[in-house]
Amino acid sequence: MKSSVHSFGSWNLLTLSLALLFALPFFSLIVTAGSGGENVWGHLLSTVMPGYLKNTFWLMLGVGSGTLLIGVSTGWLISMTEFPGRRMMEWALLLPLAFPGYIIAMVYVELLEFSGPVQEQLRLWFGWQNYMDYWFPPIASLGGAITMLSLVLFPYVYLLARTAFLQQSATLMEASRMLDKSAVNSFFMIALPLARPAIVVGVSLAMMETLADFGTMQLFAVQTFTTGIYNTWFGAYNAPGAAQLSLSLLTFISFFIFLERYSRKQQRFNTQSSIKNVHTRYHLSRVRAVLALLFCIFPVLFGFALPAGLLIQWATESWRGVMLDRFFSDAGNSILLAGVTALLGVFIGLLMAFGSRLSKRRRVHWAARLVSLGYTFPGPVVALGVLLPFAWFDRTMDAWMQETFGITTGYLLSGTLFILVFAYLVRFLALAYGTAESGLERITSNMEDVSRSLGKNTWQTLKQVHLPLLRGSVLAAGMLVFVDVMKELPATLMLQPFNFSTLATRAYGYATEELLKEASLWCLTIVVVGLFPVIFLNRQLRQTAPQN
Repeated sequence: MKSSVHSFGSWNLLTLSLALLFALPFFSLIVTAGSGGENVWGHLLSTVMPGYLKNTFWLMLGVGSGTLLIGVSTGWLISMTEFPGRRMMEWALLLPLAFPGYIIAMVYVELLEFSGPVQEQLRLWFGWQNYMDYWFPPIASLGGAITMLSLVLFPYVYLLARTAFLQQSATLMEASRMLDKSAVNSFFMIALPLARPAIVVGVSLAMMETLADFGTMQLFAVQTFTTGIYNTWFGAYNAPGAAQLSLSLLTFISFFIFLERYSRKQQRFNTQSSIKNVHTRYHLSRVRAVLALLFCIFPVLFGFALPAGLLIQWATESWRGVMLDRFFSDAGNSILLAGVTALLGVFIGLLMAFGSRLSKRRRVHWAARLVSLGYTFPGPVVALGVLLPFAWFDRTMDAWMQETFGITTGYLLSGTLFILVFAYLVRFLALAYGTAESGLERITSNMEDVSRSLGKNTWQTLKQVHLPLLRGSVLAAGMLVFVDVMKELPATLMLQPFNFSTLATRAYGYATEELLKEASLWCLTIVVVGLFPVIFLNRQLRQTAPQN
């Protein structure tokens, strides 16, 4: 018994230590923000802050409305109606998730800008000479950013809305039919109110992703909090100002986290299963069936098929002219970083989830869940929070070594792959932790009691009992972390070592130099990698969805 108690105490200490380690960047932001004095905050309020607030507000409102309209409508059509092509659209509507916002932005800039093929063809057809002869909506604008992000983020809402509609009581929907209510009336009177908590969660996730976006905003020259943090740090070298902007952004994100948690709590009372779970679908007339199919095709076409097709075409045309050795070097760097982070993330996430499971102390649970907040924070915020304490450590160590031994150590941690991997872990450890925690919840605690009765200690129980049962969850966690690291842009831009590039940073570099076709091979590789979690997610949904 004493050995068991000692083991539990060790796990508590390990879990708390890991949680505090990966929460260090957020504490450093608070310290740095307070070191700037009132004049920094006053200067921000009188100069850039109003513009950041305005653009961020309209961006979130636009993306929230766009994802709500597309996600809820397609979720209802797929789950509750029958039309030709529905089964294909069921999984195709998830495909836009494979596109990072900054890549689809690159594609449409090349397609729709003044010198792009669309406007060139319009000028050829109508005899226009220059931009003074006609008006074309500017792609590099706030409206363009809203459109791009809505096209790639609506699957969050579609996925949760579709699941919520399928989990609703089929008896209620049949009662609505018996009362001679149309599909539209049933949707607004029954299905939509019951699915509201899940829809709010989906819209909140899309809006948090919008707040975290950097590449699209930078390419479209839309100044938001995320681009402001990057520009304040790298443009003005104002660490306190960047930290204060980061804390302001975290205030916005905290609101959406609270909203998402509250909605999830409410959802427990609104998505109860019924005796009959299989719904009888509404069979649409020929005209309505065609309209439903076209409505589902539209976001897939413009959010995945068209940009993917253009990337394939451009990559086919330009691959002979690109430096393949540079491509393979960048791909190798991305795979190395993603692989190392995925392995470490799964290992650390599993340790923390298991330690939280064993502990009976509330502070251990809270500390473990604190790590989950990292995924909701934008890349520039994480990068800044990581860079500040490590740079301080390097300066302090270098000064001490010079004073004591007369030698300089330079940058021991800053500007190395170590700090980059650490930032990735801060950003994406929540994925591994959450997946491991979910897997452990499906394992009864009796397994641990039986293992201890057989003389196994806690480490042996984790290795020999839990790990084999968690193989699927561990693989899923590793895949999610791997793919997200491959797509990560702002943290990599801010922290990558000198003369070191990844697929994401090289593609972004080409885009800023208006060499978008040259970037197509890099972009296409990132999109292909992003398809793996989409395929995995679709398989999981098919296994869990009611069959009818």
